[in-house]
Amino acid sequence: MMLQLFLIIYFSLKEGHHQARGFNHNPTQKPVQLLIRGVLEVGTIGCVETGKRIMLGNGVVGILAESVNKWERRAPLTPSHCARLLHGGAGVSRIIVQPSTKRVHHDALYEEVGAEISQDLSQCGLILGIKQPKLEMILPDRAYAFFSHTHKAQKENMPLLDKILAERASLYDYELIVGDNGKRLLAFGKFAGRAGMIDFLRGLGQRFLSLGYSTPFLSLGSSYMYPSLAAAKAAVISVGEEIATQGLPLGICPLVFVFTGSGNVCSGAQEIFKLLPHTFLDPSRLCDLHRRDTDQPRHASKRVFQVYGCVVTAQDMVEPKDPTKVFDKADYYAHPEHYNPTFHEKIAPYASVIVNCMYWEKRFPQLLSYKQTQDLMTKGCPLVGIADITCDIGGSIEFVTGATSIDSPFFRYDPITNSYHEDMEGNGVICLAVDILPTEFAKEASQHFGNILSQFVINLASATDITKLPAHLRRACIAHRGVLTSLYDYIPRMRNPDSEEASENSENSLSNKRKYIISVSLSGHLFDQFLINEALDIIEAAGGSFHLVNCHVGQSVKAVSFSELEVGADDRAVLDQIIDSLTAIANPTENDIFSNQDSSKLSLKLGKVEENGNEKETDPKKKAAVLILGAGRVCQPAAEMLSSIGRPSSRTLFEDDFECQTDVEVIVGSLYLKDAEQTVEGIPNVTGVRLDVMDQASLCKYISQVDVVISLLPPSCHIIVAKACIELKKHLVTASYVDSSMSMLDDKAKDAGITILGEMGLDPGIDHMMAMKMINQAHLRKGKIKSFISYCGGLPSPEAANNPLAYKFSWSPAGAIRAGRNPATYKWGGETVHIDGDNLFDSATRLRLSELPAFALECLPNRNSLLYGDLYGITEATTIFRGTLRYEGFSEIMATLSRIGLFNNEAHPLLMNEQRPTFRKFLFELLEVVSEDPDGPLIGDNDIMERILTQGHCKEQRTAMKTAKTIIFLGLLDLTEIPTSCKSAFDVACFRMEERLSYTSTEKDMVLLHHEVEIEYPDSQITEKHKATLLEFGKTLNGKTTTAMALTVGIPAAVGALLLLTNKIQTRGVLRPIDPEVYTPALDIIEAYGIKLIEKIE
Repeated sequence: MMLQLFLIIYFSLKEGHHQARGFNHNPTQKPVQLLIRGVLEVGTIGCVETGKRIMLGNGVVGILAESVNKWERRAPLTPSHCARLLHGGAGVSRIIVQPSTKRVHHDALYEEVGAEISQDLSQCGLILGIKQPKLEMILPDRAYAFFSHTHKAQKENMPLLDKILAERASLYDYELIVGDNGKRLLAFGKFAGRAGMIDFLRGLGQRFLSLGYSTPFLSLGSSYMYPSLAAAKAAVISVGEEIATQGLPLGICPLVFVFTGSGNVCSGAQEIFKLLPHTFLDPSRLCDLHRRDTDQPRHASKRVFQVYGCVVTAQDMVEPKDPTKVFDKADYYAHPEHYNPTFHEKIAPYASVIVNCMYWEKRFPQLLSYKQTQDLMTKGCPLVGIADITCDIGGSIEFVTGATSIDSPFFRYDPITNSYHEDMEGNGVICLAVDILPTEFAKEASQHFGNILSQFVINLASATDITKLPAHLRRACIAHRGVLTSLYDYIPRMRNPDSEEASENSENSLSNKRKYIISVSLSGHLFDQFLINEALDIIEAAGGSFHLVNCHVGQSVKAVSFSELEVGADDRAVLDQIIDSLTAIANPTENDIFSNQDSSKLSLKLGKVEENGNEKETDPKKKAAVLILGAGRVCQPAAEMLSSIGRPSSRTLFEDDFECQTDVEVIVGSLYLKDAEQTVEGIPNVTGVRLDVMDQASLCKYISQVDVVISLLPPSCHIIVAKACIELKKHLVTASYVDSSMSMLDDKAKDAGITILGEMGLDPGIDHMMAMKMINQAHLRKGKIKSFISYCGGLPSPEAANNPLAYKFSWSPAGAIRAGRNPATYKWGGETVHIDGDNLFDSATRLRLSELPAFALECLPNRNSLLYGDLYGITEATTIFRGTLRYEGFSEIMATLSRIGLFNNEAHPLLMNEQRPTFRKFLFELLEVVSEDPDGPLIGDNDIMERILTQGHCKEQRTAMKTAKTIIFLGLLDLTEIPTSCKSAFDVACFRMEERLSYTSTEKDMVLLHHEVEIEYPDSQITEKHKATLLEFGKTLNGKTTTAMALTVGIPAAVGALLLLTNKIQTRGVLRPIDPEVYTPALDIIEAYGIKLIEKIE
């Protein structure tokens, strides 16, 4: 046995010796366990170089003691993470932790789970930290992972990178570990926002005290003073309760917090802010709030019981220099020089606190300059302080010229004298600019960070060949074994402008990796104006790749930079798209590329496209992709249907071979990742991503990856999506009406060779298709349409219609109530009828359908029906009517509520007082009930009925009683206070209806669509009546309910996408589903999917 062990060791060492000299290279050499005299040692037998073992990939992990900042108490892995790694059989054999007396987790806790405590990390192949270690702590031939801040060639950190390279070490940067969606996987952003907000609130209390005001904020401590995040939040909640009960001095109110940014930092800051009693305002309302407050008499004894928040985006900060243009986010990001800053004029004058959480680049206007800040304070701006949580030195807040520390987090800047002070006394604004905020919640931040990092450690601890690492880790490797990886080989060129050009035969060239290659030369202020970022983002977003061949970085403000790239793609269309996009942002000249001195411009020169002969095997089954924007109820059935295409379960749905030709992958994009993930949960071939359509770069990135886009967003967002689809030449489907702005894109869509298919839902959508099928069939037979009547409504199923209105809302009731105030026009028996919006509910008529005799219905005219005479080609009809369905009795109750004043949208004086009224007191105000004690004993429905009749809100006692029962059901007699968010009677009605008229998890809705078309034929004296009916109920499967409305809107939208994917729709431009090319296959698929359309001829 001992002889066998000796031979294993001998030949392993001998093999390792050959490897060190370049023979028999095997980078995946596995550890060999040596059992000698009963002691188990785990080492890497293999790589030996001049008597030293290379430790890379040996499964031994080291944890550095943080040494750069005294406040750094975080750890990359907690003891619990170490326990899982050591005892989970995951390839980590040992963990050695450098001793630290300030780390949030004591050394003994690591020892308890099996980790070793030692200053010596020489046996570790992978060494982890948070911040950059001291240079002397870098050991040869190891892998390191920490926030290195070297990938942008930051000058102050180049000695660290040089040390890594000199010691033949490998470097992974946490900041560069990103997912396929471009989002960082390892970050502390939310903790920075949370800690920064708490710290600032504490300082705010101290600042107000120096100004002569005592506030509840004084009781707060700094974040690090609390044992946990939960304890810190509890303290903020206590402050909030005191504000809600005791109030804030009127002299410092309204206290307005303005938040900039939309990422994790801003989310964390708002998370803390929302623990206070608050109201969020639209930026456009800031001026009104300030004006209303200044109009009120100022009494020191008055108190205010809430704070205000306002989140601002780019469009609130700038405006186009050209007054004839409107703000366009994509244009602003591409050409910020076309915009003037307005934050200092429109937002800052009304802000008490600015919480700066936004990413900023030098090419964009600053939030506040020295001069702007001085002007604001001279004019009496209420600005008290700035929480610069981003700590962007010399960035968007110009007077933030240095970072502060956790133990001294504030400075005071006096813009009048342009002076800085370390106290809270005196003139000016206070500013927090701490650059290490997450460590204040060291325990939670470490736990959060380690939860993710520990998953990566499994791969990194045993990695010797980075090509076998997952893509997100491979991309994060700046250097491997002392050599910069291909993604970062631009760094030396950025550091040394005189570096020699890279060899054309470089192993990192794209020539052997991509089918299509083009040489791209860029010049301009590439790095100081961040133009290079824009260009590279375009390449990557489209699915291409690049290799930096040569780089010359301008060494002064006036000097331009030059970069030569190889740009490659496997698809010629993708490469063409990249070329088009780069050309769009550039300003090419015919002169020498260095002649353009305009700092805002990028010059571009292109070589010839070269095609490699290495072609990849193609999958006979076509791969298609669809992006669905919006993760609401409608999204799920659309995603389920599309993802089923190509699976055996879909073969019964279609008459042709859709499923044999196409596999469909679906991406669901939502502003909130959680919503997208919940929507797609359990649906194969569907992924959820966070996507803000106002972020043009992100929107274009995802649109470029798909063939068709379905927009289920609010109608106001469709035009943004449509323009991006035209630019990227991708088809678009929406379920919304085609308005004038969308129609104007018809020519552009045709030029781009795409189809924008609108009105592909239920109403509009299926109603168009059912109608046009009957109308076109009649016209083919030379028939003349005498009458066209269409009814449609989303209703509760009969068993769920269990309230006085017999109606429920699956979305906000505001839209439905407003729809009941729209004017209507229709033609009946040759006469045109106009209904004023205020009288729409009174115009409802009783309706019975012979096909569905059990339903007691009523119908309200639906907007302008005359438009459909031209749209459907039935101008000859004497009757054209489109109506909305409700259960009988709905409209008379709504009309009475409207006359009472419950749908009045103007601000009500009673709701503007600091003391909030109860629902009952407000109702009494509307009904003009005089009572010494409006919050006294309960009154009944008979009392309310009598009051309604006395005031003349309705004439029939039956209607008045039904209205009284509705009022009681809605809780408008409750003694609870009306929320501060309600400013009008309309707000109060919507608030109560949303609470009391919502579906429970077990209740189902119903959709009913019914057409009646009367047709006269020239060769017959008989008039035919064609009827088509759709009746669909919500469905519950595995405890999950899908509404009928979601099905009948989502399925048609998905069908539209499918028809475009399979080229069944060949017409280009802006379309509605009123042509046989669309509605014939669409109706077939919709019926095959289980939505039954019943047709009948009388």
